[in-house]
Amino acid sequence: MNDIVSYFSTIPSSHRSLILVSGITIFWLIENAFPLFNFTYKKWHHASINIFLTLTTIIINFFLAFILLQTADWTIANHFGILQWLPEMPVWLYTLIGLLLLDLIGAYLVHLVEHKAKFLWRFHLIHHTDTWVDTTSANRHHPGESIIRFTFTTLGVLLVGSPMWMVFLYQTLSVVATQFNHANISIPRKLDTILSYFIVSPDMHKVHHHHVLPYTDSNYGNIFSVWDRLFGTFMTLPKEEIIYGIDTHPKPEEHNNLKNLLKIPFQKPHKIEKN
Repeated sequence: MNDIVSYFSTIPSSHRSLILVSGITIFWLIENAFPLFNFTYKKWHHASINIFLTLTTIIINFFLAFILLQTADWTIANHFGILQWLPEMPVWLYTLIGLLLLDLIGAYLVHLVEHKAKFLWRFHLIHHTDTWVDTTSANRHHPGESIIRFTFTTLGVLLVGSPMWMVFLYQTLSVVATQFNHANISIPRKLDTILSYFIVSPDMHKVHHHHVLPYTDSNYGNIFSVWDRLFGTFMTLPKEEIIYGIDTHPKPEEHNNLKNLLKIPFQKPHKIEKN
């Protein structure tokens, strides 16, 4: 455990980038070999849109990273935050509690708020417009949403009082987890069910991408599934019944066009189309 702390205390940016790229590559290969759904789409065109939006997220986080660093350093220097107020404990338990709390605020809470606040939903909507969810969909975020999520992550670091090495560890696990649970991979139902008691499994998260309510407003977690189960937002749906996308933006020119995706938060809200 001490080796992990030491590594993430000094992890180079190049290593973090390599983890992100390696994750997409590995899950891309797996989903091509063992797909959950056999999509008929232009995979590279779809991937290019999602990768562009992923790059904007990386750039925004890179330029704002100093805020996270200063926040983490301030909490340690001023003995502020939940972790700083807890009694001494083993490093593994300290780390687990910290990761759980960071995931609660930096993933579950922000995701929930984005679905409930109409203005924030305008930005998060871009993520839900994807009708071919695969591992490249993991960071399909509008630049505006990237800033929103960064704000909640910073809030999490402040309230949790987490050291910077824990923030780097959390962000690394978060990237891999979201690539995994968005990947278009088919794994045995029983195994997925077992995983869903501990982490957000692929089948669990796919329910969140079903195109209509109430499923869209469920399964908000990213790394740990405990928060959805604890707060009553956990739902199941047979994967055979899942239809990706969002019912307000069913047309390809809306959800498969980068220029339009960037404009969606500033467009007049769409009404649900009736068949």
